[in-house]
Amino acid sequence: MHKTIAKTAAAVALITGLLAGPALALPANMTVGGSTNPPVGHYEFCKSHSSECSLTSPDRGPAVLTRDGWKKILEVNYEVNQTITPMTDMEIHGVEEKWSYPDVVGDCEDYVLLKRRKLIESGFSATDLLITVVLQPNGDGHAVLTVRTDRGDFILDNMRSKVLLWSETEYTFLKRQSSENAGRWVKLQDGRAVAVGTVRTE
Repeated sequence: MHKTIAKTAAAVALITGLLAGPALALPANMTVGGSTNPPVGHYEFCKSHSSECSLTSPDRGPAVLTRDGWKKILEVNYEVNQTITPMTDMEIHGVEEKWSYPDVVGDCEDYVLLKRRKLIESGFSATDLLITVVLQPNGDGHAVLTVRTDRGDFILDNMRSKVLLWSETEYTFLKRQSSENAGRWVKLQDGRAVAVGTVRTE
């Protein structure tokens, strides 16, 4: 009970600081480049979920981040992280890569799909909920969910309950869904990193 109260107080304090504090010094939103190929897993996912991989509503820019919206973001990230047990696609499906909605177990991209769906059901626009491919410090690929807001691009990650700005994470950002078409992907220009070179993420 005390932990729950402490977490709630921390969440309220954070959103209050975001909404009332000074402008962020670091780039709050990622720089998007040209189009690129989608991950193979997402390409296959779209074959069976075509309605989730089509043109989205007109992109009117990042969502306005409200206190209620921030609380919902924290709630969904924590709930899914606690509900789903991490397992690889090979352990679950017997294949290297398969994107699907998880019930009790899932790989990183499965967490992302479920969080995205729950936030859409809560009223967030699909244009602001973008599946994103990153590199971990050890060089392994990873999937996270980017929530675009007027306070910056926030990252929902199955590896942590805390929601951070993209620039506060340890990841190198490679590409994400287009805000205009959920079936298309765009490159990301991670200005914090030294040139990474060509990286195969599919």
